[in-house]
Amino acid sequence: MTRNDALGHALRSAGLTVADLAEKCGVDPKTVERWISRGRVPHPRFRMRAAGVLGQDVEVLWPEVVRRAVKVGSDRELVGVYARRSDLPRSLFRELIGNAGTRLWFGGYTSYFVWLEVPNAATTLGAKAQSGADVRFLLGDPGSEVTAARERIESTPLTLATRIAMTQAEIAKSPEPLAVRLSERHVAMSVWVFDDEAIVATHIGAGLGQDSVTMHFRRREAGGPFDRYVEHFESLWDEARVSRSLST
Repeated sequence: MTRNDALGHALRSAGLTVADLAEKCGVDPKTVERWISRGRVPHPRFRMRAAGVLGQDVEVLWPEVVRRAVKVGSDRELVGVYARRSDLPRSLFRELIGNAGTRLWFGGYTSYFVWLEVPNAATTLGAKAQSGADVRFLLGDPGSEVTAARERIESTPLTLATRIAMTQAEIAKSPEPLAVRLSERHVAMSVWVFDDEAIVATHIGAGLGQDSVTMHFRRREAGGPFDRYVEHFESLWDEARVSRSLST
């Protein structure tokens, strides 16, 4: 295998050491050293983490991955696939929220995890809205039979209705009123949109949201998978009812 000079250069440009990158990615420094000196290709989730830390595109740091699997159709919008939402880089939602400037659409049934993984999310989202960004929350309807049925399947003390209520309480902390609507139609699939990137999670069996198969998309063409998921969100939003407890 050949040396990965692009990764080494990006590391130096960021002013980081091998040990620094290893710590931020959650791997052993020797592993990072092999990425550089031996050209070893990391697991997709570690490629995403390293690219995020270094402020580079994965395609720039590991171009051979692209050469081995050149995408010329709609699948080129697919950035990554994760067996579980919990496998996403922990910094991803924080970065997507921080970088988005025009739209931030939260189409999770509860989106409860956002408040756990993104510090001061309500303040950040409120500031985005004040700057003109379109911030929306499409939450599950806590009083619907669909929600009750799903709660029986999940059978967990922290129920869907409770998680929805906690998200509503966090949204209420925003310095700017955020648009909130309720629906029961997206209990099996969540869609979060940040400008031209989207995270889509599809529920598996009786698992919780964190167990959902999850995909990361980036828009590259008109009418591609990204646009289809945006259309999906918009159709649900148009049919959803306004939350009585929060302003739209």
